[in-house]
Amino acid sequence: MQQRAINVILTGVTGTALAGMMVAGVAAASDDSAPKKQFLPEQAVAAQEQQSPKSLGDKAGLTELTLPKAPKVEAKADSKTEVKADSKAAPKAAKPAKKGPKALLSGKTTASYFWDDGSGVNGDTGAPAGGKPMQKGLFASPSWPMHTKVKVSYKGRSITGFVGDRGPGEPSHRGVMLDLDTYTFRYLLDGKKPASKYNAGTGEGHLKGVKWEVLSWGKGPGKKGMPQPFGS
Repeated sequence: MQQRAINVILTGVTGTALAGMMVAGVAAASDDSAPKKQFLPEQAVAAQEQQSPKSLGDKAGLTELTLPKAPKVEAKADSKTEVKADSKAAPKAAKPAKKGPKALLSGKTTASYFWDDGSGVNGDTGAPAGGKPMQKGLFASPSWPMHTKVKVSYKGRSITGFVGDRGPGEPSHRGVMLDLDTYTFRYLLDGKKPASKYNAGTGEGHLKGVKWEVLSWGKGPGKKGMPQPFGS
């Protein structure tokens, strides 16, 4: 009875051992039967990754090509071109108008006209008292120093002249403080030229509200300041 039990145990142990050996054998057989080359593609990939492009090209029988480097192109700004472009694009600033000399004294008066050249025409009494011949821009004042520089303006028109004679006479006591040459008188009136140097060519004999500005005082005889009637 006892011997029979031992045989049963031995049989079970032997069967288990045989089963384990069979499993191990199958596993070993499967490992031996698997082709060793199944790992070659991965190894080849790894080897190719480690190899330089030059070596691959040499093995493949290819010649390495060296491409020329493209030159660097730097855009250089042309200062002259930029200045010209800016000058064309931007409008030129208007130049400020030149200002004349500042007036030392100014006011308004009624002006008449004359031409005194010693010819006796229209009651001329002789050559101008200032010693300079009768000309355009020569004015007569009852009191200002001779050769005083004066600017006269009327209706937006202006003429700059000088005191070269005395006058007007009696009218200066009635507020007519300037005698103008015919060219200046006619230009201030309507911008035109006189009929002759003796005649302004207009029915107007006086201009009321003429603005005068003393720009510099002359060194000849006379009085500085506001104009005074003749002989005062």
